Amino acid sequence: MHINDIFKAYPTTFSFEFFPPKNEEAAVELFANIARLQVLHPSFVSVTYGAGGGTRERTHDLIVRIQRETNLTAVSHLTCVCHSRDEINAILDRYAASGVENILALRGDPPRNAVNYDRARDAFQYAEQLVRFVVEWSRNSAKPPFGIGVAGFPEGHPDTPNRLVEMDNLKRKVDAGADYICTQLFFNNHDFYDFRDRCELAGIRVPILAGIMPISSKAGMIRMADLAAGARIPADLLRAVNRCKDDAAVANVGIQWATEQCRKLLDHSVRGIHFYTLNRSDATRRIYENLGVQDSLALQPQ
Repeated sequence: MHINDIFKAYPTTFSFEFFPPKNEEAAVELFANIARLQVLHPSFVSVTYGAGGGTRERTHDLIVRIQRETNLTAVSHLTCVCHSRDEINAILDRYAASGVENILALRGDPPRNAVNYDRARDAFQYAEQLVRFVVEWSRNSAKPPFGIGVAGFPEGHPDTPNRLVEMDNLKRKVDAGADYICTQLFFNNHDFYDFRDRCELAGIRVPILAGIMPISSKAGMIRMADLAAGARIPADLLRAVNRCKDDAAVANVGIQWATEQCRKLLDHSVRGIHFYTLNRSDATRRIYENLGVQDSLALQPQ
Protein backbone atom coordinates (compact mmCIF):
# COMPACT_ATOMS: atom_id res chain seq x y z
CA MET A 1 0.00 0.00 0.00
CA HIS A 2 1.41 3.40 -0.96
CA ILE A 3 2.18 5.61 2.03
CA ASN A 4 -0.09 8.40 0.78
CA ASP A 5 -3.01 5.96 0.67
CA ILE A 6 -2.20 5.02 4.26
CA PHE A 7 -2.28 8.67 5.31
CA LYS A 8 -5.61 9.11 3.55
CA ALA A 9 -7.05 6.04 5.29
CA TYR A 10 -5.88 6.81 8.84
CA PRO A 11 -6.00 10.19 10.62
CA THR A 12 -3.19 8.91 12.89
CA THR A 13 -0.65 6.30 11.81
CA PHE A 14 1.15 3.82 14.06
CA SER A 15 4.26 2.17 12.68
CA PHE A 16 7.00 -0.16 13.91
CA GLU A 17 10.68 -0.30 12.96
CA PHE A 18 12.86 -3.42 12.76
CA PHE A 19 16.44 -4.08 11.77
CA PRO A 20 17.68 -7.03 9.69
CA PRO A 21 18.55 -10.19 11.69
CA LYS A 22 22.21 -11.19 11.90
CA ASN A 23 21.62 -14.93 11.51
CA GLU A 24 18.92 -17.54 10.99
CA GLU A 25 18.19 -17.93 14.71
CA ALA A 26 17.64 -14.19 15.01
CA ALA A 27 15.45 -14.28 11.90
CA VAL A 28 13.16 -16.88 13.47
CA GLU A 29 12.85 -14.82 16.65
CA LEU A 30 12.24 -11.63 14.69
CA PHE A 31 9.39 -13.12 12.70
CA ALA A 32 7.81 -14.40 15.89
CA ASN A 33 7.91 -10.85 17.24
CA ILE A 34 6.53 -9.44 13.98
CA ALA A 35 3.64 -11.91 14.27
CA ARG A 36 2.97 -10.72 17.83
CA LEU A 37 2.99 -7.09 16.72
CA GLN A 38 0.90 -7.75 13.62
CA VAL A 39 -2.20 -8.13 15.82
CA LEU A 40 -1.76 -4.47 16.81
CA HIS A 41 -2.60 -3.53 13.19
CA PRO A 42 0.27 -1.12 12.51
CA SER A 43 -0.18 1.23 9.58
CA PHE A 44 3.19 0.07 8.23
CA VAL A 45 6.54 -1.35 9.35
CA SER A 46 10.02 -0.22 8.32
CA VAL A 47 13.36 -2.02 8.08
CA THR A 48 16.66 -0.28 8.72
CA TYR A 49 19.90 -0.23 6.77
CA GLY A 50 23.30 -0.89 8.34
CA ALA A 51 25.96 1.81 8.41
CA GLY A 52 27.46 2.12 4.96
CA GLY A 53 24.75 -0.11 3.51
CA GLY A 54 26.30 -3.10 5.26
CA THR A 55 23.00 -4.96 5.64
CA ARG A 56 21.59 -4.08 2.22
CA GLU A 57 20.88 -7.68 1.17
CA ARG A 58 19.39 -8.64 4.55
CA THR A 59 17.24 -5.51 4.50
CA HIS A 60 15.91 -6.42 1.07
CA ASP A 61 15.31 -10.05 2.03
CA LEU A 62 13.42 -9.07 5.17
CA ILE A 63 11.34 -6.46 3.33
CA VAL A 64 10.36 -8.98 0.66
CA ARG A 65 9.53 -11.63 3.26
CA ILE A 66 7.28 -9.19 5.14
CA GLN A 67 5.55 -8.33 1.87
CA ARG A 68 5.00 -11.99 0.97
CA GLU A 69 4.30 -13.62 4.33
CA THR A 70 2.35 -10.99 6.27
CA ASN A 71 -0.44 -8.54 5.60
CA LEU A 72 1.79 -5.61 6.58
CA THR A 73 2.96 -2.72 4.41
CA ALA A 74 6.77 -2.60 4.46
CA VAL A 75 8.94 0.51 4.10
CA SER A 76 12.62 -0.01 3.34
CA HIS A 77 15.39 2.34 4.43
CA LEU A 78 17.71 3.46 1.62
CA THR A 79 20.91 5.43 2.21
CA CYS A 80 23.35 7.41 0.11
CA VAL A 81 26.52 6.03 1.70
CA CYS A 82 28.72 3.62 -0.28
CA HIS A 83 26.39 3.59 -3.29
CA SER A 84 26.77 4.59 -6.92
CA ARG A 85 23.86 5.76 -9.04
CA ASP A 86 23.78 2.38 -10.79
CA GLU A 87 23.61 0.54 -7.46
CA ILE A 88 20.74 2.66 -6.20
CA ASN A 89 18.98 2.24 -9.53
CA ALA A 90 19.33 -1.54 -9.20
CA ILE A 91 17.99 -1.47 -5.64
CA LEU A 92 14.93 0.46 -6.76
CA ASP A 93 14.41 -1.99 -9.61
CA ARG A 94 14.51 -4.91 -7.19
CA TYR A 95 12.12 -3.29 -4.74
CA ALA A 96 9.65 -2.41 -7.45
CA ALA A 97 9.79 -5.95 -8.86
CA SER A 98 9.13 -7.32 -5.35
CA GLY A 99 6.06 -5.17 -4.80
CA VAL A 100 7.72 -2.78 -2.34
CA GLU A 101 6.08 0.64 -2.74
CA ASN A 102 7.74 2.82 -0.10
CA ILE A 103 11.22 3.82 1.04
CA LEU A 104 12.76 6.06 3.70
CA ALA A 105 15.49 8.08 1.98
CA LEU A 106 18.43 8.86 4.28
CA ARG A 107 21.90 10.31 3.97
CA GLY A 108 23.11 7.44 6.15
CA ASP A 109 26.04 6.80 8.44
CA PRO A 110 29.50 5.92 7.07
CA PRO A 111 30.90 2.43 7.76
CA ARG A 112 32.04 2.13 11.36
CA ASN A 113 35.45 0.83 10.32
CA ALA A 114 36.06 3.67 7.83
CA VAL A 115 38.00 6.47 9.48
CA ASN A 116 37.50 9.90 7.85
CA TYR A 117 35.15 8.44 5.27
CA ASP A 118 35.00 10.62 2.15
CA ARG A 119 31.33 11.12 1.19
CA ALA A 120 32.44 12.67 -2.10
CA ARG A 121 32.94 9.13 -3.39
CA ASP A 122 29.20 8.48 -3.11
CA ALA A 123 26.77 9.31 -5.89
CA PHE A 124 24.81 11.48 -3.45
CA GLN A 125 26.02 13.31 -0.38
CA TYR A 126 22.61 14.42 0.90
CA ALA A 127 19.18 12.86 1.29
CA GLU A 128 17.64 15.62 -0.85
CA GLN A 129 19.65 14.36 -3.83
CA LEU A 130 18.53 10.79 -3.18
CA VAL A 131 14.89 11.89 -2.99
CA ARG A 132 15.21 13.64 -6.36
CA PHE A 133 16.78 10.53 -7.87
CA VAL A 134 13.95 8.30 -6.62
CA VAL A 135 11.35 10.71 -7.96
CA GLU A 136 13.10 10.76 -11.34
CA TRP A 137 13.34 6.95 -11.32
CA SER A 138 9.59 6.78 -10.75
CA ARG A 139 8.92 9.16 -13.65
CA ASN A 140 10.91 6.94 -15.99
CA SER A 141 9.49 3.64 -14.76
CA ALA A 142 6.37 1.75 -15.75
CA LYS A 143 5.99 0.80 -12.06
CA PRO A 144 3.94 2.93 -9.65
CA PRO A 145 5.92 5.76 -8.01
CA PHE A 146 7.56 5.09 -4.68
CA GLY A 147 6.25 6.70 -1.51
CA ILE A 148 9.18 8.54 0.06
CA GLY A 149 9.88 9.38 3.69
CA VAL A 150 12.73 11.46 5.10
CA ALA A 151 14.21 11.97 8.56
CA GLY A 152 13.58 14.88 10.93
CA PHE A 153 15.40 15.83 14.13
CA PRO A 154 13.30 17.33 16.96
CA GLU A 155 16.40 18.15 18.99
CA GLY A 156 18.25 19.55 15.99
CA HIS A 157 20.29 17.90 13.24
CA PRO A 158 23.69 16.84 14.68
CA ASP A 159 25.59 18.34 11.72
CA THR A 160 23.59 21.58 11.48
CA PRO A 161 23.76 23.65 14.68
CA ASN A 162 21.94 26.53 12.99
CA ARG A 163 18.29 25.53 13.26
CA LEU A 164 17.18 28.02 10.62
CA VAL A 165 19.51 26.35 8.13
CA GLU A 166 18.30 22.96 9.35
CA MET A 167 14.71 23.85 8.48
CA ASP A 168 15.79 25.12 5.06
CA ASN A 169 17.50 21.78 4.41
CA LEU A 170 14.45 19.83 5.54
CA LYS A 171 12.19 21.95 3.35
CA ARG A 172 14.40 21.14 0.36
CA LYS A 173 13.98 17.41 1.04
CA VAL A 174 10.21 17.82 1.13
CA ASP A 175 10.15 20.02 -1.96
CA ALA A 176 12.27 17.40 -3.76
CA GLY A 177 9.38 14.95 -3.39
CA ALA A 178 9.22 13.54 0.15
CA ASP A 179 5.75 12.47 1.24
CA TYR A 180 6.32 12.48 5.01
CA ILE A 181 8.85 13.05 7.78
CA CYS A 182 9.74 10.47 10.44
CA THR A 183 11.62 11.90 13.40
CA GLN A 184 14.59 10.67 15.32
CA LEU A 185 13.74 9.35 18.78
CA PHE A 186 13.22 11.90 21.56
CA PHE A 187 12.21 11.82 25.23
CA ASN A 188 10.80 15.32 25.73
CA ASN A 189 7.59 15.99 23.81
CA HIS A 190 8.19 19.74 23.91
CA ASP A 191 11.11 19.18 21.52
CA PHE A 192 8.70 17.52 19.09
CA TYR A 193 6.03 20.21 19.41
CA ASP A 194 8.65 22.90 18.79
CA PHE A 195 9.98 20.98 15.78
CA ARG A 196 6.46 20.62 14.40
CA ASP A 197 5.85 24.36 14.81
CA ARG A 198 9.17 25.12 13.08
CA CYS A 199 8.11 22.93 10.16
CA GLU A 200 4.82 24.81 9.87
CA LEU A 201 6.65 28.14 9.90
CA ALA A 202 8.96 26.85 7.17
CA GLY A 203 5.99 25.95 4.99
CA ILE A 204 6.37 22.18 5.43
CA ARG A 205 2.93 20.59 5.14
CA VAL A 206 3.61 16.83 4.92
CA PRO A 207 2.72 14.45 7.80
CA ILE A 208 5.27 14.36 10.64
CA LEU A 209 5.62 11.10 12.57
CA ALA A 210 7.03 11.09 16.12
CA GLY A 211 9.78 8.55 16.83
CA ILE A 212 9.43 6.77 20.20
CA MET A 213 11.86 4.27 21.73
CA PRO A 214 11.29 2.95 25.26
CA ILE A 215 14.43 2.63 27.39
CA SER A 216 15.03 -1.02 28.27
CA SER A 217 18.27 -0.92 30.29
CA LYS A 218 20.86 1.51 31.62
CA ALA A 219 23.39 0.39 29.03
CA GLY A 220 20.71 0.67 26.35
CA MET A 221 19.98 4.24 27.39
CA ILE A 222 23.62 5.15 26.78
CA ARG A 223 23.59 3.42 23.39
CA MET A 224 20.41 5.29 22.46
CA ALA A 225 22.08 8.60 23.18
CA ASP A 226 24.99 7.58 20.93
CA LEU A 227 22.84 6.22 18.09
CA ALA A 228 20.50 9.20 18.18
CA ALA A 229 23.42 11.62 17.93
CA GLY A 230 23.21 12.88 21.49
CA ALA A 231 19.51 12.48 22.32
CA ARG A 232 18.76 14.41 25.47
CA ILE A 233 17.66 12.34 28.47
CA PRO A 234 15.43 14.53 30.72
CA ALA A 235 16.54 14.81 34.34
CA ASP A 236 13.22 13.35 35.56
CA LEU A 237 13.80 10.25 33.46
CA LEU A 238 17.40 9.95 34.66
CA ARG A 239 16.24 10.13 38.30
CA ALA A 240 13.69 7.40 37.69
CA VAL A 241 16.27 5.17 36.00
CA ASN A 242 18.82 5.78 38.77
CA ARG A 243 16.29 4.56 41.33
CA CYS A 244 16.01 1.20 39.59
CA LYS A 245 17.74 -1.80 41.12
CA ASP A 246 17.99 -3.80 37.88
CA ASP A 247 17.25 -3.63 34.18
CA ALA A 248 13.80 -5.18 34.61
CA ALA A 249 12.87 -2.14 36.68
CA VAL A 250 14.50 0.15 34.10
CA ALA A 251 12.36 -1.43 31.37
CA ASN A 252 9.23 -0.73 33.42
CA VAL A 253 10.25 2.91 33.79
CA GLY A 254 10.98 3.13 30.07
CA ILE A 255 7.58 1.73 29.14
CA GLN A 256 5.80 4.06 31.56
CA TRP A 257 7.68 7.10 30.20
CA ALA A 258 7.01 6.14 26.59
CA THR A 259 3.34 5.52 27.39
CA GLU A 260 2.98 9.04 28.75
CA GLN A 261 4.79 10.43 25.72
CA CYS A 262 2.32 8.65 23.44
CA ARG A 263 -0.72 9.67 25.44
CA LYS A 264 0.28 13.33 25.35
CA LEU A 265 1.24 13.18 21.68
CA LEU A 266 -2.19 11.78 20.87
CA ASP A 267 -3.80 14.55 22.96
CA HIS A 268 -1.81 17.04 20.86
CA SER A 269 -3.04 15.62 17.53
CA VAL A 270 0.16 13.91 16.43
CA ARG A 271 -0.09 12.71 12.82
CA GLY A 272 1.68 9.46 13.57
CA ILE A 273 3.78 7.57 16.11
CA HIS A 274 6.73 5.46 14.95
CA PHE A 275 7.95 2.86 17.47
CA TYR A 276 11.60 1.86 17.38
CA THR A 277 11.08 -1.74 18.55
CA LEU A 278 14.69 -3.02 18.69
CA ASN A 279 13.16 -6.19 17.15
CA ARG A 280 11.24 -6.96 20.34
CA SER A 281 7.49 -6.92 20.84
CA ASP A 282 6.98 -6.73 24.61
CA ALA A 283 7.51 -3.00 25.19
CA THR A 284 5.30 -1.91 22.29
CA ARG A 285 2.50 -4.29 23.30
CA ARG A 286 2.65 -3.06 26.89
CA ILE A 287 2.44 0.57 25.76
CA TYR A 288 -0.78 -0.27 23.92
CA GLU A 289 -2.10 -2.01 27.05
CA ASN A 290 -1.21 1.01 29.18
CA LEU A 291 -3.06 3.23 26.73
CA GLY A 292 -6.09 1.01 27.29
CA VAL A 293 -6.45 -0.27 23.72
CA GLN A 294 -6.00 -3.55 21.87
CA ASP A 295 -4.65 -2.21 18.60
CA SER A 296 -3.90 0.82 16.46
CA LEU A 297 -7.44 1.01 15.14
CA ALA A 298 -8.72 1.79 18.63
CA LEU A 299 -6.28 4.72 18.84
CA GLN A 300 -7.77 6.53 15.85
CA PRO A 301 -9.39 9.89 16.65
CA GLN A 302 -13.10 9.58 17.37
